[in-house]
Amino acid sequence: MNRQDVEKTITEYLKPIFGFALKRCKGFHDAEDLSQEIAIRAFRALLAKDDVADMGKFIWTVAHNTLSNYYRDTAKSMVGVSIEEAPELVADLHSETDTDDHTEVIYRLRDEIAYLSKMQRRILIAYYFENRKQAEIASELGIPLGTVKWHLFEAKKELKRGMDTMRKASDLKFNPIKFDSYGINGAVGTKSPDEFLRSTLSQNICYCVRNTAKTVNEIADDLGVSPVYVETEVEFLEEYGFLQAQKDKYIANFIISEPSAELLTMQNEMYKRAAELFANDLYDELISNGILDDPDICCGQTDKPISLTDSPKANRNFILWSLIPYIAAWSGEKLMDESISFEEVATIRPDGAHNIYHATVVPNEMILPEDYVYMKNWSGPMWNGDGKRILWQIDSEWSDRRNNHEFQYTEDAKRVLSLYAREADDYLSKDEYAWLCERGYIKANGDYDGKLKTCWQIVILSNKEIRDKLLAIGERIKKRYQTEFDALKAPYAEAVLQSVPAHLRKVKAYELQFVFHSDGWFLAHCITTLLNNGKLKKPTEGQRKSLTTLIINR
Repeated sequence: MNRQDVEKTITEYLKPIFGFALKRCKGFHDAEDLSQEIAIRAFRALLAKDDVADMGKFIWTVAHNTLSNYYRDTAKSMVGVSIEEAPELVADLHSETDTDDHTEVIYRLRDEIAYLSKMQRRILIAYYFENRKQAEIASELGIPLGTVKWHLFEAKKELKRGMDTMRKASDLKFNPIKFDSYGINGAVGTKSPDEFLRSTLSQNICYCVRNTAKTVNEIADDLGVSPVYVETEVEFLEEYGFLQAQKDKYIANFIISEPSAELLTMQNEMYKRAAELFANDLYDELISNGILDDPDICCGQTDKPISLTDSPKANRNFILWSLIPYIAAWSGEKLMDESISFEEVATIRPDGAHNIYHATVVPNEMILPEDYVYMKNWSGPMWNGDGKRILWQIDSEWSDRRNNHEFQYTEDAKRVLSLYAREADDYLSKDEYAWLCERGYIKANGDYDGKLKTCWQIVILSNKEIRDKLLAIGERIKKRYQTEFDALKAPYAEAVLQSVPAHLRKVKAYELQFVFHSDGWFLAHCITTLLNNGKLKKPTEGQRKSLTTLIINR
């Protein structure tokens, strides 16, 4: 931009920039300095640019970056205070006095009180803030008077130590991470998985102790927040098994993956090659051997309204959308390495959950291959049984189950299986039919009080025999390529295990047992491979609700 245009632009933004700085600085003079620095940086940057599409976004990006540097510089300043002054200043913390001599010291003391232990904080606040006698505090807490005196003495020592220490926040204070995805392997409890890592604070607490155990105060320093808030969140996360206590320190008790572009590229190439071998052979055999016409594979899916007399038969493409990932996931179980059991590595949580939790943080500006396969809106494979049958399902970018209603697989599965068993012998209620129709499990036509016709829109394997025939096809193909699969997996598994903290490697080794089996990445690559070579066709809009869903009779 030319200098005249830049000067005009900066002039227009001077007042908003100063307002931005004033809200974030301790005083008027600091705000003036910060706003001037923002304006100078923006001025210089605009002189070198000709393609600023959104001026407001550009200016506020510069402002936030400059603010981060301001915070870092401010954090380097340290105010000292003698131990003799500490009690008096603590006692003045609740007053309105705001002199130049004491204000900054009082700010620091307020921060340092939060770093005391719970007992020290409680006693110090009761004595200095509430003006209560030491004997009264001792009686209320049920501890000796001498212990109260000792805690007050230790609290003053800790405050002095804190005031003489320059606390250094990590980049997480200015650039907190956010989990790009998370998932569970196993059973959920009464709490939703979303409830545990429900906030930016909880996610960043876990992230900063993903590799190294730290105390509450060390975590607070990393995040640049009060230990009081960290302490409460840590207790909750430790109670539910997401953090593990190691004396007075905590470390993450679940895998937080932060993969590099190199590792993701290796993963992509491994799955791509394995899917090309397996999925193409599986598709060709299912098409050529006539098994798709077996009457024990039932599906009445149709995009048209159903007739009151005819029972529709789903097209092969729709049936294959369910059979191919199911066979890929469940076939060849005898070929799996099962040296580590689920019970050895899963966490039992207080809400009744028994699972393995994992999360992923993807670094910014990661460059991946153009053919990289992303698992968009992926969930599964998921299954739930009633002893006689299983509902098996995947949700993905090609289906829209979660877009149409609140996605609660476990609750839905139990109800679907119950209604399926009852509907085979008798009519369901109007509300039950409406519920199944809304979720794409069935299609209905006619008058509920007269002639009613219903058709299940999902794939149903009528008995164990047809299930075993299908899985046998997949097992033969996996045996055919077992040597190639092992060679593809070995370097990837080694690299993944090296990226995981030592105390969680057994958990990761357990998960690696499922590579090329009930492994979402493998299933996604199988589908993508067949879509790319034109063997599978994308589902129609009317098929998306019912996609990749089976009932398997045992």
